Amino acid sequence: MSAAPVREQDRGAGGADSSAPTGSVPTGTVPTGAEPTNLVPALWIVGFATAWLGVWMAQLTPIQLLLPTQVDDILNLGQDDWKASVTGFGTVSAIAGVLALVAYPLTGAASDRTTSRFGRRRPWIALGTVVFAVSLVLLSLQHTMVGVGVWWSASLVGFCILTAALTATISDQVPAHQRGTVSGWMSAPQALGILLGVGIVTALVLGQVAGYVTVAVALVVLVLPFLLTVPDAPLAPEDAPPWSVRTVLLGLWISPREHPDFAWTLAGRLLVMTGNGFGTALLLYFLRYGLHDDDADDDLLTLSLIYMVFVIVAALVLGRLSDRLGRRKVMVFVCAALQGVAALLLAFAPALSVAMVGAAFLGLGFGAFLSVDQALATQVLPNAADRGKDLGIMNVAYAVPQALAPLVGGWLVVQTGSFMALFLAAGVLAILGALAVIPVKSVR
Repeated sequence: MSAAPVREQDRGAGGADSSAPTGSVPTGTVPTGAEPTNLVPALWIVGFATAWLGVWMAQLTPIQLLLPTQVDDILNLGQDDWKASVTGFGTVSAIAGVLALVAYPLTGAASDRTTSRFGRRRPWIALGTVVFAVSLVLLSLQHTMVGVGVWWSASLVGFCILTAALTATISDQVPAHQRGTVSGWMSAPQALGILLGVGIVTALVLGQVAGYVTVAVALVVLVLPFLLTVPDAPLAPEDAPPWSVRTVLLGLWISPREHPDFAWTLAGRLLVMTGNGFGTALLLYFLRYGLHDDDADDDLLTLSLIYMVFVIVAALVLGRLSDRLGRRKVMVFVCAALQGVAALLLAFAPALSVAMVGAAFLGLGFGAFLSVDQALATQVLPNAADRGKDLGIMNVAYAVPQALAPLVGGWLVVQTGSFMALFLAAGVLAILGALAVIPVKSVR
């Protein structure tokens, strides 16, 4: 009687098929379109995590602290005009989000077709890092809303170029039964990045220019080791997917009827990330104007610390656990629902002490969601040759909601005169996102 075949998604990190090679030397040499089987080594993961630490510092420190403060300074509004500040910040973020909607899939598709001798992904990691860092430095010099809008948009485009290539390396080089673990090291640095970025700017009382320049330098320094050391097999010109405007544009449409698991995963991520954006993007405004907190900057740092601890633990422990159990869906469901609970707590009991409890729930849910959902997403891609483009489309659901949330969330706050509707919407969206993963069939 022959043994039943082992499915990739059923293997745990410690329970891979014994017939599969587990050496670490050939990392990055997998032929284009082939599924990797060799575990990536510890040094690869360290470099990957370090790069993401730089990415999160550079993206989230501006969103959480530098941009709102810069907008306040430009508009020069009084305490009673905080709604105009929320609207200004939201508008800038929304413009950047529209550009991200285009940049993510297009640059992902371009990296799929790159035949450089340095590999498919490395040139785009380098380009994205440069665009991101330079744009942040130029953003620091702006004293008009137009200038802030232009250079924050350019910064977010750089972020999209860089992260589209970084996430594609997971599908290129990491076997399915290790992706929860590796994705955890993409997620865990997010909270640490917020804490380090906000902490450095606050503790050193850095001004606008020094704050932006600090996170731009950190980005370059932290991405560089991975860029210089990661193996990235070059793509032979004859193996490159067809390249034309029409082909690329048509490729941006992935039929939900033909690929329902991809569609449900994308929808769930979009809902959860929109809810998360509502719950976090205006947090500084909530502390300053919703709770009238005189120590809003310091309390933001405290909330970030609580959030960081739970994100790191959840991302690393539950991401690895999903590898061992071979169960992604149930964990994504629970993690998304936890984020909904965190938002609903603030909707019905707005207080700093409740915000601290909410930060713990949000960190636990979001940390696990980022790692497990990312692993799930890599297992529902329609075509191995288009990994960069397809993950670029999937990543739109990360970046765009975070960019649009300040505008839409700000509108909710302005229209209702309170933050209750904002957090209520955040909770409902996160719970709907949890439900969206249930119909996925190809991954347990």
